[in-house]
Amino acid sequence: MFLENTVNQKEQFGWIEVICGSMFSGKTEELIRRLKRAQFAKQNVEIFKPTVDNRYDNNMVVSHDANEIRSTPVPAAANIRILADNCDVVGIDEAQFFDDEIISVCNDLANKGIRVIVAGLDMDYKGNPFGPMPSLMATAEYVTKVHAVCTHTGNLAQYSFRKSDDDNLVFLGETAEYEPLSRAAFYQAMNADDKANASSKNDRANHKNKQRG
Repeated sequence: MFLENTVNQKEQFGWIEVICGSMFSGKTEELIRRLKRAQFAKQNVEIFKPTVDNRYDNNMVVSHDANEIRSTPVPAAANIRILADNCDVVGIDEAQFFDDEIISVCNDLANKGIRVIVAGLDMDYKGNPFGPMPSLMATAEYVTKVHAVCTHTGNLAQYSFRKSDDDNLVFLGETAEYEPLSRAAFYQAMNADDKANASSKNDRANHKNKQRG
């Protein structure tokens, strides 16, 4: 269990906390919990999210269970550096969607004495490390990996399986487009997709050959 440090006004440096995991694992919920505790302590808190994430609300960070906190949408990581002056705590949601400058932004803020709390997907829909998240996890003082429950097996889920055929890396969605899967269920689903795609390609190739013939 993660136990929060408090902001130490005598300490010149802050720190970075990363909350990572699959979709539906409670990342944003945990981010909001930590930020609301800081707000209750009357610390100066600012929350940021990428403008691309407008699934629930343009100006709120909202978890899947409808827990929410007001935020500032920004188009690029550099904007956070400008807007985070005089903060005790900075929260950043959906960090995987930011450009790589988010890494230096988070470290710069921590070096100025700010507590930085980052939440994001650690893997994309193919099971590969996602964007700047690996570097953020490497430079953070605290990393919390949360898990969902696999919809196929009931075991712990760490993968976000995309049910849609869309192959864009950035594709926002909910339960209709994604489901959390365990390692075994994810690789079974990926293998089934590969076989289906291969069969579809063969059918198209055979159809073209018949048309030429």
